[in-house]
Amino acid sequence: MFESQFVTIIIVEDDPGHSKLIEKNLRRGGLENPIKAFENGQQALDYLKGQGNFTGHAINRCTLILLDINMPVMNGVELLQILKQDNKLRKIPVIILTSTDDQREIDECYVLGCNLYIPKPVEFNLFSEAVRKLGLMIGLIAMPSIK
Repeated sequence: MFESQFVTIIIVEDDPGHSKLIEKNLRRGGLENPIKAFENGQQALDYLKGQGNFTGHAINRCTLILLDINMPVMNGVELLQILKQDNKLRKIPVIILTSTDDQREIDECYVLGCNLYIPKPVEFNLFSEAVRKLGLMIGLIAMPSIK
């Protein structure tokens, strides 16, 4: 049994349709991991820090974040910056999964510490297939523990 089966996948995506599509195709890629979805960076940060609506909630020691960039309240770049400056949360692997393919933004995300940057294909079938393949990859990688 791979360690990745104990990893909680956190999807931070403001479009509920995209979020459901990502989850569906991760499942098609063979992932049976718990998946939590949040509509903005602040909700995800509250969950990860056990604050706000998640006060006292303990998160899984192994977590992976799939992060969109363009979101209300707190965007993906802001969340990435906060996570990578936090001594505990910086270990969480962050995969940027966004429609933005601006090279400056890609470079900024890597400088801030993202582990992988995947531009979302615009065409539905290509997007679905890319996420399915991501699910296959996630099932094979080892994750750091944040505790």
